[in-house]
Amino acid sequence: MTAPFHRPYYTEDINFALLAEGDAALKAVLDANNGRVDWQDPNALKCLTNAILARDFSLKLTLPDDRLCPPIPVRWNYIRWIQDLLATTQSSTTITGLDIGTGASAIYALLAARLGWRMRGSDIDSKSVSYAHRNAQNNKLRILICTTTPADPLIPLDRFPEDELDFVVCNPPFYSSDDDMHSAYADNPMPASAVCTGSTNEMIGPGGDVGFATRLIEESLVLRERVRWYTCMLSRLISLHRVIAKLKEAGIVNWAVTNLQAGQKTRRWAVAWSFRDFRPTNGVARHGELVLGVLPPATEWTITVAAAKAADIGQKVDELMSGLDLRWMWKEGITTGMAATETNVWSRAARRKKKAIEAVGMSIDHDSDDSDESVALMVKIVCSDGRADMRWMRGLDHVIWESFSGMLKRSLGAR
Repeated sequence: MTAPFHRPYYTEDINFALLAEGDAALKAVLDANNGRVDWQDPNALKCLTNAILARDFSLKLTLPDDRLCPPIPVRWNYIRWIQDLLATTQSSTTITGLDIGTGASAIYALLAARLGWRMRGSDIDSKSVSYAHRNAQNNKLRILICTTTPADPLIPLDRFPEDELDFVVCNPPFYSSDDDMHSAYADNPMPASAVCTGSTNEMIGPGGDVGFATRLIEESLVLRERVRWYTCMLSRLISLHRVIAKLKEAGIVNWAVTNLQAGQKTRRWAVAWSFRDFRPTNGVARHGELVLGVLPPATEWTITVAAAKAADIGQKVDELMSGLDLRWMWKEGITTGMAATETNVWSRAARRKKKAIEAVGMSIDHDSDDSDESVALMVKIVCSDGRADMRWMRGLDHVIWESFSGMLKRSLGAR
């Protein structure tokens, strides 16, 4: 198996001249066009893509002239974000993902496989599947890829050995029709930066990217926790707004968003949602430059306690949590604690109930550390000089999280 590796997000434009120093094919392309990439030349795009893949991932592609040649930085940023989603929600020794509409390049499956993940792929186009198989084999990566039909589920779990998946990734057709595609380009004040070699089924589908995401949401409502994270790339900010609205309409409360922009040119977005109660960190749930209307609830909150030492803040937090009917684990040496509860136990009504129970000699055991036990809220609290940092670890109800945060803030005397 290829050893997993670590690579950061692409955040700046690639220096093509520097890249070409290690790639003869790209150097020839640049030399033939006065040191620039001819974005209207399909061969130039293939050379650029393969040069990036060779340098940064030790991968190579063989592509037909009539299928999409994938720009790598945005694709990698998508996979890298999924890596962060998985890492900050629930650990797993083996990661298994599905690339829906893998295309001739199978680029998402290849990039994910370089991380050591077990990948599956699907596509409705037999020619693309044939090239996807070839690219997996040429890179010595074992990726199971199946041919589906438009009538098949987007997530054909019955075609693969696994009963559950850690994630699905997809780069759907962005446009609903030829007119929609032409209108999108006409409305853009900047001309298309590169020639499009994509086939009709890669570019156009019922409802465009929103239609595809809607279909994926509908399937997820049936499969639910059989997939840890459902994800989908989107072409336009308005598409992201519409998909977030559909998630809310469906009652899905655990979602995350990212701006996949890599450098100064093409901007894409991605959305992820889960039916499990594990919450990603704030920097993952709200990743990149985003607008307020698409943001999920914040999962981190800092309480400022001016001039207070970490030990003193920690003592107050420990005393407060120990007095509540919740599961509480405190590590004094690192002034860090973990609280978990099945309900709001800090409200006035809950505290009155606790006193009534104690008055008649009853007790409730909260010493269990069973991680599978049902929780409405799990919070990690880290105390440092002058502050207490809270991280929402688990829970589906943002109201109880915000209530807990407000209670702790008031109890610490913070403003």
